Amino acid sequence: MIELSAEAVTALMLGGVFVLVMTGFPIAFVIGSVSFLVGLAVFGPTTTFHILYSRFFDLSLNYPYLAVPLFTFMGVILQHSGITKDLYECLYEALGRLKGGLAIVTIVFGTILAACLGVIAASVTILTLIALAPMVTRGYDKSIAAGSIVAAGTLGILIPPSIMLVVYAPQAGLSVGQMFMGAVFPGLLLSALYIAYVAIRCRINPALGPSIPADQITEFTAAKFLRLLKALLPPVLLIAAVLGTIFLGIAPPTEAAAVGCSASILLAVCYGKFSWELIRKASIETLKVSAFVVLIAALCYAFVGIFMSAGSGDVVARFILSFPGGKWVSFGVIMAIVFMLGMFIEWIGIVFIVVPIFTPIMTELGFNPLWAGMMVCINLQMAFQTPPMAMSIFVLKGTAPKELGVTMWDIIKGVIPFILIIMFVLILCSIFPEIILWLPEKMIGSA
Repeated sequence: MIELSAEAVTALMLGGVFVLVMTGFPIAFVIGSVSFLVGLAVFGPTTTFHILYSRFFDLSLNYPYLAVPLFTFMGVILQHSGITKDLYECLYEALGRLKGGLAIVTIVFGTILAACLGVIAASVTILTLIALAPMVTRGYDKSIAAGSIVAAGTLGILIPPSIMLVVYAPQAGLSVGQMFMGAVFPGLLLSALYIAYVAIRCRINPALGPSIPADQITEFTAAKFLRLLKALLPPVLLIAAVLGTIFLGIAPPTEAAAVGCSASILLAVCYGKFSWELIRKASIETLKVSAFVVLIAALCYAFVGIFMSAGSGDVVARFILSFPGGKWVSFGVIMAIVFMLGMFIEWIGIVFIVVPIFTPIMTELGFNPLWAGMMVCINLQMAFQTPPMAMSIFVLKGTAPKELGVTMWDIIKGVIPFILIIMFVLILCSIFPEIILWLPEKMIGSA
């Protein structure tokens, strides 16, 4: 064993993760190898294996994580069930005559998908396939089109049922249900501000998002309105089935996820899309996603065990609390660290590494744990849109038809205003914490 100070272990572990992540190795193997090697060096094999085993075992018994495969299965079934077939077209008929109408429809549609799927890759893929070509071929600015898709698709990681919230809550000792409710208004606020941005910018410069040509405008009749309501009914019923049971205290999130799975299968049956092949595909995709989440979760959990046992948590706490200017400066440092990590590390690695370290610090600073947790989750919205990691950007680039000529620079330029909007929402939630806390306080059984 090697005698190392807590400061040296902190620098070694965090620096090792950062350097190895930049080499392109999968985050799970990076974090696992760093924790294992540093543990052997500092504690020896017996203690290291005990820490790793106990952390793995504790994670496997964490009941709330059962919601991860359930919500994933629900999202994959819905992706192929047909509920999105008419909804986008109906929304376009209602809003397409507005300047920037297609981009606005894309954001509204993405918000609805977010409340149904909760899986970023699925949301961004669907939006790209459905919305990108119609916008570009109708003369929309490529950056506006791409930015709207990325921003709207990324809402799925915040608006419940969100896998990120399911993963975050147990790490911070919070209720998954309360985090779900706390995410509703920030998610809807982001969506509303995205829409306002597109509408205002296209109003100022109509060439960025032209409305439907005059000769193609048709009257929005009662029949079209009924068709829109019919298209909205399935996702509304699904959202009510999942979030309603949680809000009313009928069932906790894990059981509500099972309700959502049942509802998604019923929708697939109603739309004539149900088949055993669909179940097989959904099961395989669920296994892949769940295995990915659990592997990273277990290795990050082990990393934190070594990190905290070496006293590195106290080193980080002293560093953050040493900044002059009071608790808001310290909180700003935490937000800045989360933002920078989001540029290089996948969100799940960030959650499992920083939450056990930062949660006690934010509690010591006097912040409401639920509010602080939601602020981190809102912040992580930017992790999907800030290169070089930027999963949403790469999903769009990989899915976009090559003939549309959408470049990586078009996408990056398009997401910058939406990132600034996320920062603005973080400021609003700091000034008005009720945006996050009001709905959880109204939950039945929240006390």
